[in-house]
Amino acid sequence: MLDTLYKLAGETSAESRRRLLHVVTKLFFYDPDPTVTSKYHYGEIALSSLGHIDRRARQTYADEVAAEPNLPRSVANALAGDPDSEVARLVLRLSPALTDRDLAAIALNQSQEHLTAIAERARLSEKVTDILVERGDNGVLKTVGGNEGAQFSDNGFNHLLERGREEPEIHRTVAVRSDLTQERAERVMRILAELGGEDAGGANADDEAGAIAQQARQQRLEVTGLLTDLAAKTRLLDDVLFMLAEEDRAYHLAQVIARESEIAVEHALRTLLRRDANGIALACRALDVGYPAFAAILALRARRLMFANKRVEDDLRNYAQIDSAAAERGMRFTRMKAKLSGDAPGKAIELQADPRRRP
Repeated sequence: MLDTLYKLAGETSAESRRRLLHVVTKLFFYDPDPTVTSKYHYGEIALSSLGHIDRRARQTYADEVAAEPNLPRSVANALAGDPDSEVARLVLRLSPALTDRDLAAIALNQSQEHLTAIAERARLSEKVTDILVERGDNGVLKTVGGNEGAQFSDNGFNHLLERGREEPEIHRTVAVRSDLTQERAERVMRILAELGGEDAGGANADDEAGAIAQQARQQRLEVTGLLTDLAAKTRLLDDVLFMLAEEDRAYHLAQVIARESEIAVEHALRTLLRRDANGIALACRALDVGYPAFAAILALRARRLMFANKRVEDDLRNYAQIDSAAAERGMRFTRMKAKLSGDAPGKAIELQADPRRRP
């Protein structure tokens, strides 16, 4: 293997660099806990190789490493800032290596396709959404407006509503968010009513938007009731999780998991929608969630992340191997770390040890 690496390192052709990057990547990600030095050297090789390979090879590599938490930040930034949005797309959407500062810088300088990919992330800070709302076209506004993991400052939310006057569909997308405060929901509906009166089809549009918003309000009230019932032990957690997953209500599902696990909602939502199922499996096993409910959660993830059935089956088999005691220890560690860090936004549940290891 080393002879192959040395030989490839001495060649400068695009194919040799592609092969070198492929081999080194396999070696690097084989180690679940690489050292700082290892990450630095891998990053140097990756950055050097990216400058010599074509767009198709860059996209293949980017798609392969997009969700890897150990991807060096320098490499994640190089891929996310690639002028070709197809290369950058999955990294912008999934990479945990990118910071808010990285995302803000890319959002300020890259194309609308780049902005759309950022708008699809499982969690977005107010700092980033402020820029998306300022620079994004109607497609970006609709995507970020409907993203329940996106947080909005008051100024950013106001600007989103004002810019959305050009395209009422943006307001309808915002109106069905399950995390809207009553005050924000009422503002959205007032604007929809105003826009509905400005055209011949306004009455129908207003009626439709009102029905959608009413449904969203009912769902918010329903979740509040479900949480109350769970606290009173008049409902089973598995039944609630199964129902919410079947109805594809990811944010409400995250709310329930967060409350039961004593973690932040955004942690639960990000963990639920990560490509790696280890985090959500750990949380569910610690809560003693049964197989039918967890299978429904995996099905929701498959719909949202476009997974194949084979992956869902593998994740369900792995779930059966997780030790409950190890999962509970992992969740206690997660809560303690979040408390010590001030419950910092955006941190997903991470496995602290192999949960399948029996004590």
